[in-house]
Amino acid sequence: MDNLLVISALGEDRPGIVNSLSATILEHGCSIADSRMSVLGGEFALILLVTGSWDSVAKLENALPAASKSLGLAVSFKHTEKRKHGAPLVPYDIEVVSMDHTGIVHDVADFLSSRDINIETMDTETYSAAHTGTPMFSLSMRISIPGDTHIATLREEFTDFCDDLNLDAMMDPAKD
Repeated sequence: MDNLLVISALGEDRPGIVNSLSATILEHGCSIADSRMSVLGGEFALILLVTGSWDSVAKLENALPAASKSLGLAVSFKHTEKRKHGAPLVPYDIEVVSMDHTGIVHDVADFLSSRDINIETMDTETYSAAHTGTPMFSLSMRISIPGDTHIATLREEFTDFCDDLNLDAMMDPAKD
């Protein structure tokens, strides 16, 4: 059975980071199973789920401090296991667009958390509106709704919640 290691890294953005880090992972007999990477400001951030045999993962763990130093990255890692699924979950996508203001992420997260809905992925962005230059905010997320949740009621509550905060939003079944 493959062992799983989550690696997170953060450092000044420049070409070649992914190439160098993926080479280190490959050299130690491991494979990247899942990843998220992004440039945030002038920093490059990544999270990787790496798989490999017990000894390959151990060798990689020992090599990461030197790789971290040579790449100029702050690297951390942690062993994990395959995700366990309990009760059935229904995947939905949420899209929110609004004039930018403080607290949007917290407000949406609080709404979902209070209903035991898990956020699986989330991407946010600020930008200037075309023509007016108004500061705008967009949020995209994939959520997992407990199977016993009444979807029509949840959608109505979410719509009312967004209307109260002047958020333009959609909640639709995940398509993939």
